[in-house]
Amino acid sequence: MNQIRWTHAVLLSLTLPLAQAALASHDIADLSLEDLAGIQVTSASRRAEPLSAAPASIYVISADAIRRSGASSLPEVLRLAPNLQVARIDATQYAISARGFNNAIGNKLLVLIDGRTVYAPFFSGVLWDQQDVMLADVARIEVISGPGATLWGANAVNGIINIITRSSADTQGLLAVVRAGNQERGAAVRYGAAWGEAGHVRLYARTNRPDNTETAVGNDVPDANERHQLGFRADWAGSADTFTLQGDTYRTRAEHRGFVGGSFELTPIETSGANLLGRWTRRLDGGSDLRVQAYLDRTERDDALLYKPRITLADLEMQHSLNIGEHKIVWGGGYRRSKDTIDPGLFFAFVPASRTLRWTNLFVQDALALSSTLELTLGLKFEHNSYTGTETLPNLRLAWQPAANQLVWGALSRAVRAPARLDRDIRLPAAGPPYAIAGGPDFVSEVANVLELGYRAQPSTEWSYSATAFLHDWRGLRSGQRPPNALVQNQIDGKTWGVEGWATWQALPAWRLSAGLSTLKKDLRLRPESTDPVGPSNMGDDPDHHWSLRSAFNPAAGQEFDVWLRRVGELPRLSVPAYTAVDARYGWRITREVELALVGQNLFGASHPEYGAAPTRSEFGRSFMAWLRVEL
Repeated sequence: MNQIRWTHAVLLSLTLPLAQAALASHDIADLSLEDLAGIQVTSASRRAEPLSAAPASIYVISADAIRRSGASSLPEVLRLAPNLQVARIDATQYAISARGFNNAIGNKLLVLIDGRTVYAPFFSGVLWDQQDVMLADVARIEVISGPGATLWGANAVNGIINIITRSSADTQGLLAVVRAGNQERGAAVRYGAAWGEAGHVRLYARTNRPDNTETAVGNDVPDANERHQLGFRADWAGSADTFTLQGDTYRTRAEHRGFVGGSFELTPIETSGANLLGRWTRRLDGGSDLRVQAYLDRTERDDALLYKPRITLADLEMQHSLNIGEHKIVWGGGYRRSKDTIDPGLFFAFVPASRTLRWTNLFVQDALALSSTLELTLGLKFEHNSYTGTETLPNLRLAWQPAANQLVWGALSRAVRAPARLDRDIRLPAAGPPYAIAGGPDFVSEVANVLELGYRAQPSTEWSYSATAFLHDWRGLRSGQRPPNALVQNQIDGKTWGVEGWATWQALPAWRLSAGLSTLKKDLRLRPESTDPVGPSNMGDDPDHHWSLRSAFNPAAGQEFDVWLRRVGELPRLSVPAYTAVDARYGWRITREVELALVGQNLFGASHPEYGAAPTRSEFGRSFMAWLRVEL
């Protein structure tokens, strides 16, 4: 508690003495709070709508917030969203979730990059060390906590992260970024140019080299890594049609991890991947539009300790948005196919080693204006998967605007987390039988019935805030059995609930304060017939609260000073203690084209773990980095 009070004092001492100078400085950002509330978002309804009118718990990370955060990777940027739980595991791996069940193989959060779903289908989660983007090209990140299965399908159970990059028309010219610090180095370059009369294209390349992390006693963790990534995006815009073609390829290599038992070599974890996406949109009469999107995605991972998946995925979807009287209708469908081969590691194997999975879906959602201030949204999706057949995913939302600057909304939703190969085909140990854990042939979808109540308001030009209360009723969560040959089952039920909220105060034209809070309670229990020896304690590891406070301040023209205070509660299952971190960034635009920034993280606290079991888990201490950004 004393540490919390001390860091509060530090934050205030760094910002309040500068308030007088702020009166004469430039505005904090290009967007006012009214502009931010009016940002067009698409994740809540699959159609563009103002953030202020979206009936969902949605937080938008802006391009300006990304730049001022000093973050060098996508997972670090996601810490800006107060409705996400982000825990760093080692130099490159993270556990990220919304509303609980967080672990290294979390499987209830849907992540999209420019419409491309990036979760690994063999376990329905995201391998965060394989996902990154050119952060300078990100237009915004829309983070929804809560279900979105009616529009986005299975796995959009606890939340959606939708990363949207800028059109190539908005990224013309040359951009170069170089950064170096005591724990990481990296560089990126991007070039954009016109292509014909109606087209634009950009090319980029980036590299990143994080150093080893350390354990509590100072031993190096063998997790140093290097990543190389390059890609392109091309956009053509006509009078009624737009077309986008984009692709990325990457390769990563970690360091050698030594030997197990003196003979089994833990070779470096190596990953690689490539993707290609095309999207065509036609604007139709009456404000409607038609969109067709397709992409191919190939990923490989070589992990001698766990497993070695090679996955080829193809996805095709169509969406039609139209207005009929007071009805705003979005409907569409899609087909997805994943073919994989997963070679065994030291611990795990998949039987069979190769499998092809297919998903098809059809959805419709209607937002009906009952009056000038009341809107009812009804949605339904049918999604067919290779394991459980057709799942029904309904959604009902009611939004009321008692005033132009207020929104009250409620929602009832059903979402499922469909089985993955990890649930049906996993084997431990790889050399069995007998197996300590075996995929369950009767494993079915985990089901969440969710109630949400939310309120969003901007009572003045200086204040805006949002709050949501939620209750998730869970049926058939993943469980195990007593060994040997412990089958994966659906024997855990229960409830999770909590509140999440955030607020922004434009204290002065050059000073903005932002705060966020999230709480979580869980009441999960084994069914009486279960023989699971671990039970609900194995369902992720979550703090019962986390909160943050950010100060963004411009002391003078061309200068920026940002301070970020974060508090995360303890993780009880792994005995990870609560921690408080203070980060700061000073940015100086030397000329219109050149910007220099200095970033410090965990400035006033001792090193701390964020996830994992002692004594081998990584701890994260004080770090510094200098950034040089040149844009021509």
